[in-house]
Amino acid sequence: MKLTDISRQVVGAFAIAGVSGLVLVGCNNSSAPESTTEGSTESAPAETSETTTTAASGDIDPNHTKIVIGTTEGDFADMVRNQVKSSLEAQGYEVELVPFTDYVRPNLALAEGDLDINIFQHKPYLDTFKQANNLDLVEVFQVPTAPLGLYSGKKTKIEEAYKGMSVSAPNDPSNFARALVMMQDLGWITLKEGIDPLTASKSDIADNSKYDIEIVELEAAQLPRARDEVDFAIINGNYATDAGIKLTDALAQEQSFAYINWSAVKTADKDAKWVQDVTAAYNSDAFKKYAHETFPGYKYPKIWGEDHGAHMAGDKKAASTDAAASTEAPAAAQ
Repeated sequence: MKLTDISRQVVGAFAIAGVSGLVLVGCNNSSAPESTTEGSTESAPAETSETTTTAASGDIDPNHTKIVIGTTEGDFADMVRNQVKSSLEAQGYEVELVPFTDYVRPNLALAEGDLDINIFQHKPYLDTFKQANNLDLVEVFQVPTAPLGLYSGKKTKIEEAYKGMSVSAPNDPSNFARALVMMQDLGWITLKEGIDPLTASKSDIADNSKYDIEIVELEAAQLPRARDEVDFAIINGNYATDAGIKLTDALAQEQSFAYINWSAVKTADKDAKWVQDVTAAYNSDAFKKYAHETFPGYKYPKIWGEDHGAHMAGDKKAASTDAAASTEAPAAAQ
């Protein structure tokens, strides 16, 4: 099935999956209907083909010499264009980028074989989507992701928190749960024991007496514009960057790695050499340097062993992020 055929399944897939509330951190929320392809550079002239073949046979997967990568348009596509593509091509692979502008077709295209790997989603979305659509996909490695952050409103420092303050938060269930967990990590509220943090709701708040917070629920896209109407604002990373807010201006960022974005492949491919090579490209020193320079304030893959807050401005770094580097490693097909 080709990508143009897949577009006919979009409406049905949304209805089946029931995941419209799962907003993907770091993804561009464009509604344009079609994807495009960005091919590899032209092949080498005939006189160099022997040398190229010899290098390829030793350095790349001989059974899979072309890699088709699907991403949403924006940061994840830029990572391929500006760093990963050239790295894999230098190794001997042919690389094609297919940017998408929705969150349904990348997984369908991967399952149908039009993509080799996609990079655009967090694990809760992948788990929900593949179960609802009976897709045999698996996550492989994490990628730098714009995290949920606490930003100033009428107040400019966390120490200015007071009883009766107002805090805005995204109103969709998935991201509202993240906001509640973040407020608990800050010591502002207490959630009931034993709840699922991925589905936490207002009814799961056990204690709000410390600050008696007025939680103002807004559409995620409205949060940056409404900062001057609340004391603090909890904003999705992609909406913060879209509004021109620097992630390094966050007063705190979420500790959890549950919503950092992952790559995904068909389960049958997870141990293939080409997958290992793509994984190595995204975890190379060159890519880390590129990510640190290009995406300051992003949450970096846990396997990097870094405190993502280390790249935030000194006094704006949240003390709570120190715990992020020591939390239990996520279960994944690394």
